[in-house]
Amino acid sequence: MIPVRIYPSKEIARLRKLTRNLLAAALLSICAAGARPGLMAGPQAPAQPDRSWIASSNAYTNQLLDVLKKHSPEDASSQGLAEYDEKISRPTEQDEDAAIVETKAVQARLTRALALESDKNVEQDLTILLHSIQLTLKRHDFANAHEVPYENASQDVFQGLRVLLDDQVVPDRRKAALVRLRRYAGLEPGYTPFTEILKQRAQEQIAKPNMIFPAKLEIDTELSRNQNYLDGIPALFKQYGLAGWEEPFAKLKTELTGYDSWVKSDLLPKARTDFRLPPEEYALNLESFGIDIPIAQLAQMAHHEFKVYQAEMQVIAAQIAHQRGWQDTDYRSVCRRLKQDQLTGEAILPFYKKRLGEIEAIIAKQNLVTLPDRPARIRIATPAESSQQPAPHMVAPPLLNNTGEQGEFVLPLNMPPTEGIAKPEKIDDFTYDAASWTIIAHEARPGHELQFDSMVEHGVSLARALYAFNSTNVEGWGLYAEYITKPYMPLEGQLISLQFRLQRAARAFLDPELQSGKIKPEDAMRVLTQDVNLSVPFAKQEVERYTYRSPGQANSYFYGYTRLLRLRQDAEKALGATFDQKKFHDFILAQGLLPPDLMHRAVFEEFIPAQTSK
Repeated sequence: MIPVRIYPSKEIARLRKLTRNLLAAALLSICAAGARPGLMAGPQAPAQPDRSWIASSNAYTNQLLDVLKKHSPEDASSQGLAEYDEKISRPTEQDEDAAIVETKAVQARLTRALALESDKNVEQDLTILLHSIQLTLKRHDFANAHEVPYENASQDVFQGLRVLLDDQVVPDRRKAALVRLRRYAGLEPGYTPFTEILKQRAQEQIAKPNMIFPAKLEIDTELSRNQNYLDGIPALFKQYGLAGWEEPFAKLKTELTGYDSWVKSDLLPKARTDFRLPPEEYALNLESFGIDIPIAQLAQMAHHEFKVYQAEMQVIAAQIAHQRGWQDTDYRSVCRRLKQDQLTGEAILPFYKKRLGEIEAIIAKQNLVTLPDRPARIRIATPAESSQQPAPHMVAPPLLNNTGEQGEFVLPLNMPPTEGIAKPEKIDDFTYDAASWTIIAHEARPGHELQFDSMVEHGVSLARALYAFNSTNVEGWGLYAEYITKPYMPLEGQLISLQFRLQRAARAFLDPELQSGKIKPEDAMRVLTQDVNLSVPFAKQEVERYTYRSPGQANSYFYGYTRLLRLRQDAEKALGATFDQKKFHDFILAQGLLPPDLMHRAVFEEFIPAQTSK
């Protein structure tokens, strides 16, 4: 998923690699009455405040979305806008320049509107939109002046087809994937092969002096996994019974393999051996992901909490070992023993669905948050999807033009194979009883599935659902959802929930210390495999994340969690005995994807006064 901001074409490509599978791009308009009727549980549904201002706010936001849908039609069709299903991105320099001109024109109009706006809600949304534009332009200027892009063509094509070839896409729309396939291959009049456009854009940047090339680690790893995408595309067309894809795919496959050969011959030899980002770029990443304190301060906080979590884990591990008659009480040993009871094959999905029901019962009994009156969706990832996102994740629903689609919790089982490895490495961190508690709490309920679907159901403004987004708030809620569920888990579930919290603290110091050169990848692997107790392939995936997949993003889990926990503590202090966590959580979800400062303002300007006036 892509963070929702206005990106020119090359910036879209680069930021897809930074934050892929975080948030689906959203387009067009959510009306003020955009909630899907009948989805919230009847008598428990929270009362809706006056949202008449949303129409005015959305009119401004749609000016930005018009730019995005024009230059990234794949993202438009992923949001249910069928008129974009046959179109494809063409990320030329001319397209990029046009997107920048259009974005700056919107920026000027919104700046004038802000000076005249009297409604405080619309004023806040305009501020959100302008900040998003400002950050996007900063990122573009840096990339255009300093960077040679590497875009994985096979991955992009797979994703562009995957958004149409999906169970939740109506059959009539899936046929457009055949047109899109031909256009990627350059077989339609007026269309250049997609790979030629990417190659040309890279060559234009290479011609500039003193450019920063992609990291060799990134290119090597991505190339080693592209066979999964080449196998995954025919599998999608066969799965949905479409005919006539064979000939255009054969041409496209030749182009994609040729593009990879060009990358190996012309780009890879110039790739930098140091994966570290320039400090200016890393700082821009941190700002994009919502980290607004010095990164050294965050790392220091994380080191401290890492030790706190270890101590808490040790206490619980000793209790489990005593109950089970195990001699070794070290938390690492107990975690490894629990992991031995692996789920396999067809048993995985039924188990996870049953466990979700148990967690929903806890949520209802403990009054944690309002639940929707519908089941959550969970499925196993395909090999190609595992290449794209090799960790458990939630695929967000269309946030616009939603006709009943839901978020979907996707569970990959294996890391894709890498060079020199004959078969996939088995990740055993997600498919055992004790781990299922916290994974479901984070990705499904009360975590991301509830977080994203809640926005569709409440009909929040576009600016708050999309352009206020940052990873800190999204992933902060996911980790906070684990926190509020943990006290009601069995001891085994509590231990592994703390293990994953330990992992998030480790991220918040390993990521910046890798980027600063304080530690090396082998040091991070040692922490992750020995102290956090992750499997080797999962730890490798984590290190890839810190070094090239998404440097800076992994910090957001720990930071967002600490900010949300502090906000809860402040609200509890202000309300005293009248604090109601269910009402607090419902309010948080109803705000959309607000960053911490704006969420704090909303709680103290709206939630607390409303509670104290009763």
